[in-house]
Amino acid sequence: MAQLIKLQDFISRYEMNVYRYPSQYIRLKKQHWRKLKAKWEEGTLVAPEQVEQEIEDEERKTFFGPLKKWKLKRGGDTDENLEVMMSPVSYEEENQEDSGFSMEYQFREQPLDEEDLKRHFLDQLLEIQIRWASSTIREKSFVDREFYHDDHLKYFLQRFPDNYLLLYHPVFLIQKAPIELEIIMISPTETWCITMLEGKEDSVFLGSKEKFWTEKHTNEEKKILNPLISLNRMEKIVKRIYTLYQLELPIRKVVLNRNGYIDYPFGPADTLFIDRRNYEGWFTSLRRLSSPIKHDQLKAAKHLLQYCQTTYIKRPEWDA
Repeated sequence: MAQLIKLQDFISRYEMNVYRYPSQYIRLKKQHWRKLKAKWEEGTLVAPEQVEQEIEDEERKTFFGPLKKWKLKRGGDTDENLEVMMSPVSYEEENQEDSGFSMEYQFREQPLDEEDLKRHFLDQLLEIQIRWASSTIREKSFVDREFYHDDHLKYFLQRFPDNYLLLYHPVFLIQKAPIELEIIMISPTETWCITMLEGKEDSVFLGSKEKFWTEKHTNEEKKILNPLISLNRMEKIVKRIYTLYQLELPIRKVVLNRNGYIDYPFGPADTLFIDRRNYEGWFTSLRRLSSPIKHDQLKAAKHLLQYCQTTYIKRPEWDA
């Protein structure tokens, strides 16, 4: 399951120490899967049970560098407790007692097979991923409930392995201006900038260099904004940050349509157009990447996170 390191402008545990949390997540995931599978094999999953929360023993110290803070307006009012961290931001580890990795195994009936068990496990991991991408021990962000039911987010998290790091619609601050991008997925060997282009089942998107493309389905036609506009902007921002920190991780651009077709025979050579005809080959090649998480991959994630906007409030229990 890919790791969600940034969700829009919510505070993320990975921002605190991107070198630590990916390995911690993989370790805790394996531990909980072993516990769940053992209980399934024993036939004891029908009763709700709260799994003991993992506690980290090592001490961690955090120094939050100087942050510029702005009061954000919501509905015309100013909330003084709401803070926005402007990039670049430097984090060290925080002294935490709670890893935030807890699961409730609740089954009305015993899963029929191991695949059914895995589906339930992955759904619970999705909730943990969103929790990690929207809170720390001291701060939290308010998550829109729609993200828990976001099919695209679920697809990228549940269909790709642990060695992929995902930024989902992150808000970057470029010259103090917030810019929401789409999907950035960092593998051990390259960075994928992805824009989703999905309409009705079996629809055809006619590409061009113009500002708008055309979606055709049976006798219907609809104009849509050229997806390459946002995709090229995303690549430009990622490339600028990589160049600044002398990162040599290749950047790939993808327009992805899993349920339809893209007709753009003379499209730009530096962009992959993935539709129903070549989706399985592309998807399988990414899933087969068995390389462990690499230092350059984490370094790339760190510097991208430095330029992301983060909106959060402090937990009330830390105000005392």
